[in-house]
Amino acid sequence: MTLTKKYAWRSMPFLFFLVLASFQSCTDDSLNSSDFEAGEAFTNSNIRVYEIDTVTVSTSTMKFDSLATSSASRMLIGQYNDPVFGTVKASSYAQVLPTSYTIDTDSEFDSIVLYLKPDSYYYNDTLLTNNIKIRRITQDLKPDNGEDYFYNTSTVAYDDTDLGSISFTPRPITADSLEIKLSDSFGIEIFENLQDQLIVNDDEFTNALKGLAFIPDDSDDGSILGYSYDTASTYIRLYHSIPESDERVQSYTDLQINMLDSPTPFFLSITAQNPIEPLQTLTDKEIDLKSEDSGDLSFIQSGVGIAMKISFPYIKRLYDINGSGTILDAVLKIKPAEQSYNDNLMLSDNLSVFKVDQNNALTEQLTIDGATVVSATLNTDNQEFNEIYYEIPLSTYIEEILTESPETNESLILFPSDYISEVNRFILQGNSKDSFETVLEITYAIYDED
Repeated sequence: MTLTKKYAWRSMPFLFFLVLASFQSCTDDSLNSSDFEAGEAFTNSNIRVYEIDTVTVSTSTMKFDSLATSSASRMLIGQYNDPVFGTVKASSYAQVLPTSYTIDTDSEFDSIVLYLKPDSYYYNDTLLTNNIKIRRITQDLKPDNGEDYFYNTSTVAYDDTDLGSISFTPRPITADSLEIKLSDSFGIEIFENLQDQLIVNDDEFTNALKGLAFIPDDSDDGSILGYSYDTASTYIRLYHSIPESDERVQSYTDLQINMLDSPTPFFLSITAQNPIEPLQTLTDKEIDLKSEDSGDLSFIQSGVGIAMKISFPYIKRLYDINGSGTILDAVLKIKPAEQSYNDNLMLSDNLSVFKVDQNNALTEQLTIDGATVVSATLNTDNQEFNEIYYEIPLSTYIEEILTESPETNESLILFPSDYISEVNRFILQGNSKDSFETVLEITYAIYDED
């Protein structure tokens, strides 16, 4: 068995007798020593083991000021109305560059088409109609104030006129790309600039076409879908051909999304307008919306920056138990609120666990000994009895809290691993006196009692 700096383990026969002990979560948060009496069964034993499942767990919701979406793993486009989080909207903004600046002088313009490849990600109801509109960006696609990234809250100006649009019923799992015919006038403009050598390099091209906005319709209430920005999957194809005596020799020039420049001229705009009143109070990342002020619930929303925050304010009261002790096991269980998820609003199999400081600034991902990443894993073993919960192994973390000096006032936060590239949302139970849906279960061994 692994030894710790604080505790020494004596190797000898012992009797494991599980006792249900209790932390008080009332106003004085006192700990009654009588709660930990094990009885005469341990008269001849050197160790007692307690199972404690009523440690005070403080749960709340916080919101990051912004998320850097220039490094998102996909494009997102769509909109739906959520009864809790409001109108959730995702748009993509990208710079495109041609693969060649040469078009034969005998060529003639044929058409221009956007091919947009779904990457299998979707969220909400895909049985409803989605719309995608392509607009021309009218300002340089560069982050504000010389920053290195665009954010989910970034904005850029674009024309009111559609270069092209499509209305469709999503089939996100299929391999078929969407084909969106763009306006001939737009295609002819690009064709002539390249053919006449009016534009011969990237700088000249982006000066003429600063970028494109991929946006849903304002009236959409369906789903948000992911699309690959890989050059082989999503591109604009400018078709042209050379007339011969008996046929036309077809050719094309592709425009591809530029992900190579720095700062990256690409980002996702992800917003949630008019959420429920408690969520509207999250106007600064240092604000904590306590679960007791939001119906004993905590919230997570990817893309927008909402995360669940967890702390254990009275964990050091374990020391109020007489004798020296050590953590044998500690597991946090968090239950999703009933009826808050379904086939459209899906739960993720795993959630990432990070530390934040007293100002809600990210410090590091939670690991075991700096190596093994700790995750919240969805346990569905008893799903038929509606026993679904996320569980997080916290033995090492609780030991760190108990032994840290000086105290850091750190907390844990939960959010999905692809936090900036999706819009998944979660509603999770807090830890009220009535429900205790979020519990920390600790197995604690005492030895060398006075």
